[in-house]
Amino acid sequence: MRTQSRVIAGVLAVALFTQLTACGTLFYPDRRGQIEGKIDPAVAAMDAIGILFFVIPGLIAFAIDFATGAIYLPGGQTAQLDPQQLKQLVDAEGKLDQAGLKALIERSTGHRLPLDDPRLIRHSGSAQQLAAFGLRPAA
Repeated sequence: MRTQSRVIAGVLAVALFTQLTACGTLFYPDRRGQIEGKIDPAVAAMDAIGILFFVIPGLIAFAIDFATGAIYLPGGQTAQLDPQQLKQLVDAEGKLDQAGLKALIERSTGHRLPLDDPRLIRHSGSAQQLAAFGLRPAA
């Protein structure tokens, strides 16, 4: 009888531990840091099961998964470009070479972006916006 109660206590402890660490954060650590997207039904179901069996840890699991972004399906890929390469695309007047930017993005990511599409909305930045990100304007 003593062994049976230890096994039950061990299973209960493991189940409680997995709920406290949050299902999505534990099973999909690569998804952390996402801000928005479609909710993964599998992670939401695992968190909901946690609410059914252990209310407080299940709610904590939901909160952690939403806070870390692990509950969202992977949205897409991101890529970063070297600032030195981008500086070469800006002329003396501060205008960007669209064809050069398109070629640089295609070389770096392997994706063709429609930068010449008339539906593309362009926003011009300011020195204050750059300063908010800790950058200095240099053109």
